[in-house]
Amino acid sequence: MSLAGNGAVAIWHDIAAEGRDAFYAWHGHEHMPERAAIPGFLRGRRYIAIDGKPEFFNLYETASRSTVTSPEYLARLNAPTPWTTATVRHFRDVARSLCEVIASFGDGQGGLMATLRYAVDDAAIARHRAAIVETKLPALATEPGVAGAHLLLADEVASAVETAERRLRAGQNTIPRCIVLVESWGDLQPFRTLCARLATDPLFGDAAAPAVGIYQLQNSRSSPQWSAG
Repeated sequence: MSLAGNGAVAIWHDIAAEGRDAFYAWHGHEHMPERAAIPGFLRGRRYIAIDGKPEFFNLYETASRSTVTSPEYLARLNAPTPWTTATVRHFRDVARSLCEVIASFGDGQGGLMATLRYAVDDAAIARHRAAIVETKLPALATEPGVAGAHLLLADEVASAVETAERRLRAGQNTIPRCIVLVESWGDLQPFRTLCARLATDPLFGDAAAPAVGIYQLQNSRSSPQWSAG
C-alpha cells in the first residue's frame, strides 16, 4: 500500500489571480502544518496541473476513514483562522470529497499524479468497484514508471456537510463519488500516454466519462507524529 492510511481528503480547485501569492504563502506556512497537526492526518500533498483543470489538486492522507469526519477535523473547519478566512475567498471551481481508501497498490509515491473523477450509479457500483480493485489497479501498479494506483470512494453525506470554512468559498462544491489516482515516478510523455489509454478503458462503461487531470507535486508535509514513528 503506497498511500499512508485508509482515509483521504481529495480537493481540486482554482485560485483567483489576485489571491495567488497569498494562497501559496498561506498553504505552505499555515494550512499544511495545521492540517498535519490534526490527529489522524498523516500527510498532505499539493499538486499543480500539467494537463486538465482545475489547476490545483490537494490530497490529505489520513489514518482511517473516520478521521475525515472526526470532531477534531470538524472543529478546524468551523474555526478558520484569519489567514484562512482571507485566503479561501479566492478559491474557485472547488471539488472536494471525504473518502475511504478502498484499495492502494504500489511501491511508493510519484512526482506526477493523475486524477480521474467520475460517478457510478448505485446499481453498478459494486461491480465497478470489484473490477477496479481486482483487475485494473494491480495491473496499473506494474506498468513502467507507475509508483502507485489507488481507488477512493467519497462519503457523499459527510462531504456535503456545511462548515464555516466551506461557506467562505465562492460557489458550490462538487463531490466526486469515485476517484482513481495513479502516481508516476517516470517521464511525463509515457505517463500521458498511459493516462489517455486509461481514460478510455471499457471499465468506465458503467460511469460518466471521467474528468482527467495530470498534476505535478509542489509541496508535501507529513505529520510530526507520523514522521517520528
